[in-house]
Amino acid sequence: MQQQATQAYQQTAKISANPSELEAQLLSKAAAKLLHIKDNWSGSEKLLYPALTYNRKLWSIFLASAAKKDNPMPREIKESIANLGLFVLNHSMKVQTSPSAQKLDVLININREVAAGLRENAS
Repeated sequence: MQQQATQAYQQTAKISANPSELEAQLLSKAAAKLLHIKDNWSGSEKLLYPALTYNRKLWSIFLASAAKKDNPMPREIKESIANLGLFVLNHSMKVQTSPSAQKLDVLININREVAAGLRENAS
């Protein structure tokens, strides 16, 4: 499944001229999936695991990219991405082990805020 997420990312990257916009779109998609589950909690719990998995894979890709030696971003930004990514991965595991709709707010807000920042930088 990790390979599918990577392939989807690469295919979309070919279409998108701006990597920041692509990342923003993917984060927004993940946030929308989580919001749908939160808003329809009774009956959508079965969708929780796939949505959390999608979000974790996305953040794992961001983490891997930030960790690459040839990544041109400043060290402080790479460290911030790493810290935020690790928080997202850990919080996702907490949601998965003890599900609640309210716990999704953190992940939704992080994805939305990072997407907004990426879009701002893209323009």
